[in-house]
Amino acid sequence: MRPLIVANWKCNPSTFAEAKKLFIAIDKGAKGKKAAVVICPPFVFIPGLSALRGSFLKLGAQDAFPEEGAFTGQVSIRMLKQFGCEYAIIGHSEKRALGETNEIINKKIKACLDNAIIPIFCIGESGKERKEGKTGEVLERQLELGLKGISKFRIQNSKLIIVYEPIWAISKGKDWNACDAGKARQADVLIRKIIAKLYGKLAGDNVRIIYGGSVNPDNALEFIEKAKMDGLLSGAASLDAKKFIAILSKF
Repeated sequence: MRPLIVANWKCNPSTFAEAKKLFIAIDKGAKGKKAAVVICPPFVFIPGLSALRGSFLKLGAQDAFPEEGAFTGQVSIRMLKQFGCEYAIIGHSEKRALGETNEIINKKIKACLDNAIIPIFCIGESGKERKEGKTGEVLERQLELGLKGISKFRIQNSKLIIVYEPIWAISKGKDWNACDAGKARQADVLIRKIIAKLYGKLAGDNVRIIYGGSVNPDNALEFIEKAKMDGLLSGAASLDAKKFIAILSKF
């Protein structure tokens, strides 16, 4: 299976002209590369970028609201689908930091699966939780509550993507610390054990797990080859076409 490389542009760039230039450059650079590429731009750029899509890039959203109606400021899954979005990042640490709960994440994942949007489900522990030896406890709670009420059959047969996104490896605050391939490998094994415990060995073996957190051209290959991850979620590096294409060129 080809590694999946997801670009999370977050609240960048500032203008559609810049977004268009970046998107076209990545689309051109992705040609001939072995990795599958998903671009997740800000909501406002999705319609314009959808019209530019070539054959090498897939579109994703940075979030997806599970309902429609009187929900000011939200963007529903049906709205996203009409512009060709096939993926949605759910449960990113930056959303959790703003108050998003496991229960809300669960509703979003269910709605994505119901509407043929592939959830890119982010989980990960803080630096404090890791120091206290609570990594396994945190990951299991996030997985159990985030996937609550989704059948074993559906988990085993869905295209669900899990992102191991250690908060301590993406924050530039006092707790920041690079995550190496060894730590990522331990997380991959742990997550598969948790999924197997909850949904059976088939699900544990087959679920796609990718790594996110300070991914760059220098460490990208290690996360795939040494940590055995199925792909990467890239933030800052995805805003630089040369750096992002350099990541794609590793595979």
